[in-house]
Amino acid sequence: MGARPAAWPAFERTTATTRAEGFPRKSRHRLENQHGQHVSLSQEVFVRLDRKRMQSRLLASPSPSSIILKLTAHARGRVDNAMRGRRISPIVASSAFVETGQFNERLVAGFHQICYFQHVLKTRFSVDETELRATKLLESLLHEVPVLKLKQLNVESEGRDAGIDIIMRVDISGEPHFLVCEVKQNGQPRYVRDGIHQLQNYVAHFKKPATPVLVAPYFSPVSRELCRDNGISYLDFEGNAHLAFKTVFIDRLTEGKPASERREFKSLFTPKSSQVLRVLLRDPKRIWRVADLAEAAHVSLGHVSNVRTALLDREWAEVVSGGLHLIFPDALLDAWKSSYEPPVEQQFRFYTTLHGKAFDASIRDVFESMPQMVQTALASFSAANWIAPYARTTTQFFYAEKRGLDHIQSRMKLSSTAKGENVIITIPKDPGVFMDAYEPAPGVRCTSPIQTYLDLSKGGERGEEAAEHLRRMKLTWQK
Repeated sequence: MGARPAAWPAFERTTATTRAEGFPRKSRHRLENQHGQHVSLSQEVFVRLDRKRMQSRLLASPSPSSIILKLTAHARGRVDNAMRGRRISPIVASSAFVETGQFNERLVAGFHQICYFQHVLKTRFSVDETELRATKLLESLLHEVPVLKLKQLNVESEGRDAGIDIIMRVDISGEPHFLVCEVKQNGQPRYVRDGIHQLQNYVAHFKKPATPVLVAPYFSPVSRELCRDNGISYLDFEGNAHLAFKTVFIDRLTEGKPASERREFKSLFTPKSSQVLRVLLRDPKRIWRVADLAEAAHVSLGHVSNVRTALLDREWAEVVSGGLHLIFPDALLDAWKSSYEPPVEQQFRFYTTLHGKAFDASIRDVFESMPQMVQTALASFSAANWIAPYARTTTQFFYAEKRGLDHIQSRMKLSSTAKGENVIITIPKDPGVFMDAYEPAPGVRCTSPIQTYLDLSKGGERGEEAAEHLRRMKLTWQK
């Protein structure tokens, strides 16, 4: 091992995960801290940043020396071998969260804004594959335009990072024009914004007629709009394209998303992840530290980190000095609604002769006599009738644990029926539906406004109307 640097960041244990495109996922490297202890560095995906720009931005962040881990000579040699031909700066960065040591939340949060690490998605293509595919895709697209002639194609050479990936020269009616392309492994807004800045800066100093083009495996509608708003042409591997320069105008839109994008999107709203979202949506302005959020949501630190990254990638949240907070709760709720599926494990249908005040009295009796630790709540239209009345319905809805089912049935004198039911009790497969359940009136327990909104949204046309009414009344947040 080489000699340790004199000024080594003091820490006991760090989850040192760096982002480096093309690095073997299982490759491990060893680091030393100032105490001579070894720390394992997991090279999952490379950080691909221009070295000077990264250094200048780090100098503007708090205690930059604390977040640069310098490789020992042995580890550097192994990393250099793995990096060869990858156009990667030898700077290796620390992790998204630090379990112990002199790394404060503000420092780590600032570094999150600079680097692409702790990303939960597996990349579909290596850097070389992505750039090769991007080149072929662009060539294929341009060959469809008769007035264009491809004259020269430069792909950034191995081991050299000029700050851009592809430069393509075309002739339009004899006049030269250049397409300056940056290729991203991820098309989420967070990475698109960085690519836009990179392209704009490069084109501003190019001194030749040029059009900036951003390429990625897939661009979401928000990412495409972001490109258009900033005058950036784009194309992705799913067939979406917008290319506008001189007399050329190509605009294509494909339906659907790639399977990996659909999986990643749904993973943000799994039962465990939704526990984190429920906590964040209680008060979007509240700033959360990772550990505090994990404790409040009853999930692991790693799970919070994954959700955190997904929210930051979509720019629905931001990191400030004290931690994380939502900036677009409405966009998050819209996305959750579009992905939501009622968590039905079992459903039981009953009939009761009770109605009106007699039924309300029986509801209070159920909740007051329910054994402790048994979760039960009014749901959907029944909950909305107490939270934000809009459309009355003759059917009453409950969420209940299995051990509470018999209690409800006996107290409300319910009889099983194959048809004509007016009480539906659902045993949920996600206990998160009971999170934030509360009493809008004495003795009446309802699901939270968030859960009630989601359930109403799947209740047909009347349910949609009732959901939007509830949202206007209870789920509005100041910008």
